[in-house]
Amino acid sequence: MVAGELVQEHLRADTGAPDDITVGRKSPELEGAAERYADPKYEAAPTGGAGEADTDPALEQEQEKEAPPDEREAMLPNGGGGEAEEEEGKKLETKLYRRRFAVLTVFSLYSLVNAFQWIQYSIITNVFTRYYGVTNDKVDWLSIVYMVAYVPLIFPATWLLDRRGLRLTALLGAGLNCVGAWLKCASVNPELFGVTVTAQVICSVAQVFILGLPSRIASVWFGPREVSTACATAVLGNQLGTAIGFLLPPVLVPNTPDDIELMGHNISIMFYGTAAVSTGLFILTVIVIKDRPTLPPSQAQAVLPDTPPEDYSYKQSILNLIKNKAFVLLLISYGIMTGSFYSVSTLLNQMIMACYENQELNAGRIGLTLVVAGMVGSILCGLWLDHTKTYKMTTLIVYTLSFLGMVVFTFTLDLNNIYLVFFTAGVLGFFMTGYLPLGFEFGVEITYPESEGTSSGLLNAFAQIFGIIFTLIQGQLTTNYSPLAGNLFLCAWIFLGIVLTALIKSELKRHNVNMGADSSHLQALPTECPGDNPSEKKANGVKLEPTVSFSTETSL
Repeated sequence: MVAGELVQEHLRADTGAPDDITVGRKSPELEGAAERYADPKYEAAPTGGAGEADTDPALEQEQEKEAPPDEREAMLPNGGGGEAEEEEGKKLETKLYRRRFAVLTVFSLYSLVNAFQWIQYSIITNVFTRYYGVTNDKVDWLSIVYMVAYVPLIFPATWLLDRRGLRLTALLGAGLNCVGAWLKCASVNPELFGVTVTAQVICSVAQVFILGLPSRIASVWFGPREVSTACATAVLGNQLGTAIGFLLPPVLVPNTPDDIELMGHNISIMFYGTAAVSTGLFILTVIVIKDRPTLPPSQAQAVLPDTPPEDYSYKQSILNLIKNKAFVLLLISYGIMTGSFYSVSTLLNQMIMACYENQELNAGRIGLTLVVAGMVGSILCGLWLDHTKTYKMTTLIVYTLSFLGMVVFTFTLDLNNIYLVFFTAGVLGFFMTGYLPLGFEFGVEITYPESEGTSSGLLNAFAQIFGIIFTLIQGQLTTNYSPLAGNLFLCAWIFLGIVLTALIKSELKRHNVNMGADSSHLQALPTECPGDNPSEKKANGVKLEPTVSFSTETSL
């Protein structure tokens, strides 16, 4: 995420607690100081407390004389917008602001509207095929376009998030969402299917500036004991939008195949209502959302600068993530699970209609049940992570239960019992949708200090890729054979995801920075430039030296 910073944790020989966190910036003036501190007698210098080593006054005088006037500023980070305490031996200042709840609420609401616009076509596929005179697969593409647009655009979007900050990215997401909603209002005509496709493409571009923000908002605005819950809440807004997208369209636009004019009137009511809400939320985004608070919320944020330095390389950040084996395994497993959820959501109407005739309204209600149960699962998982920090174990358990839920849903779908489908869909949604924020937070933990937006963006990109593939293949299997064939296809892939999740080596880097700061003092020491020690792990200018003080979860 940033260049030229060093975050190290050592183990104190006398207490067994993590030693001081060492932070430094790369600059030519510090190279000489780095060589002096490379001497063993200066390593792990204590900053206070019982047993503090005596220092040589002559040595201190020599160091002060050789250090340039601005060396103190070069060695101490600005704390993500705050100021480090100048008194040696004290932690960087952090603070939580009430504004964080307003930021989270506004983001969740416009993310909700964007998700609503994603699913509003698919859940009443038969209505739109009749109104526009098109086939099912063309209406399916109104959902798939969200996934197609995300993959190539996520890289410039995350670059923009890293270089220009949270506010501009949020404004683009809310603004494009508003523009797409108003353009849909102009597409209410049986001859204007191309206009509604264009509007949906604009909304899909808006999604690119939305899906990667939950972990960034949680990290820069919320404290270490609430970050996972905040991330889950931000993701919950998107899930709630999907739930409303399942519920409202069948109610607002009932199937009236013999009265096309009435059908168009009902569609326009849905579109104009969405546009009005989108406009209000865009205005709130302009007023409420800022890049970051004045002071950082946690030590993990305090040791990172508020803006990327000049030598920051977005390409190098991507390469570092790809070289991280644990993150690559998470990419694939997250893509499989989330892609399966996208596929089931897109094709739910067709699956229900294939097994139960004239049940458009219940198809929407089943989708609502699936997502609402997932929202409950998301919040519970976020609270559990904040309490236990067992990222891998929680992710693996939820993944396994999602697989079992998918198997049960698959074999009970065609038993001619619609109420049983409600129950099985609720169980499936509780675990499958509840998994989404787990992947975000797990990714941030194992890739810290790389940008949260970059890791989340890659996770979402893989989710979209798998979503496109799964939707197209499952759609063909459902149409040509049966919903059973399509669902079995997903079950096989989810089982593979369990195996990949079990192979992930969990190293909680962000958590250990926060824990180390809580149990020791912060001290700024000069450090060598990245690249001077090729054997050390580097993260785009930030060197991490995992030692025995880094917590890891037991691998299965």
